[in-house]
Amino acid sequence: MPQYFIAALYKFVELADYTDMQAPLLAFCEARGVTGTLLLAREGINGTIAGREDSVLEVLAHLRADPRLADLEHKASCADKLPFYRMKVKLKREIVTMGVPDIDPATMAGTYVPPEQWNALIAEPDVVVVDVRNDYEVSIGSFKGAVNPHTTSFSEFPEWVRQQSVEGGVLAGGSKVAMFCTGGIRCEKSTAYLKSQGFNDVFHLQGGILKYLETVPADTSLWDGQCFVFDERVSVGHGLEPGEYELCRACRLPLSLEDKASALFEEGVSCPHCHGTHTEAQLQRFRERQKQVELARQRHQRHIGARMPTAHPAGRDGRAQEPVREDIPPAPGAHASSRG
Repeated sequence: MPQYFIAALYKFVELADYTDMQAPLLAFCEARGVTGTLLLAREGINGTIAGREDSVLEVLAHLRADPRLADLEHKASCADKLPFYRMKVKLKREIVTMGVPDIDPATMAGTYVPPEQWNALIAEPDVVVVDVRNDYEVSIGSFKGAVNPHTTSFSEFPEWVRQQSVEGGVLAGGSKVAMFCTGGIRCEKSTAYLKSQGFNDVFHLQGGILKYLETVPADTSLWDGQCFVFDERVSVGHGLEPGEYELCRACRLPLSLEDKASALFEEGVSCPHCHGTHTEAQLQRFRERQKQVELARQRHQRHIGARMPTAHPAGRDGRAQEPVREDIPPAPGAHASSRG
């Protein structure tokens, strides 16, 4: 039986005291051995946590004890290895960064479509199906026929909408639009944004791809490939079974078996996606880090590096040291974009 229980969660809700919630929530999680990342902002909460099932459920119960989070939903999965190295509770301007003011998914989001009804919706000939994830996520799997906006961060999405709303664009003429993302959070914000731009027929996959893969049988599924996830599993398939992808520790992009067989792949140092983009100093640092990883592996230990300080609420969003939530773009090397 899998040893660790994983819960992905988010909720758009007014949390005026979110800064005061940070330290007590971190202490509560750490006292129970729960790891992962939770993001707090005035607009709500977002994150993924993992640990023993009873401990994770205790954290969820603690969150739901707050009346504002009483109906907080989570998506559950399991893993044989702990998918996160430490616990972090971060303060943010947005729980998923679009950079557009006055967008309130709690009141403006499009129509929720349960996974069981998703196939019928996206099969309609007049529906434009849009994958609102980043390009590196789409590259390893998506729904058949979905439009890829080729964004490198979620903050680029409004500009894509503007470009595609003019004559000849895929969104021209007030199209009927169905959107999806990993867990649903980007869908809620993107459909709210489209409605603010005058689109009326806007839908999104309730619970995201993860709920679809958990709910819809593989033999009737319209999903093609793997789904990138923001933890050490890297990807999952139907039934949320761990996929075959691994993570490049230099650029944070998913690696296929073919990528790892490339002459441009050096474990922990570079891959076909980022080869030639790092300075010599970076390469030396990556090689030293990989050496320490190998030494820790020989000792049957886990190399996790130094603990990172919690982000300041007024500070600029930075790149994480490990993938921990939906829509964290890769570290420098493959994409030169800030966290989306």
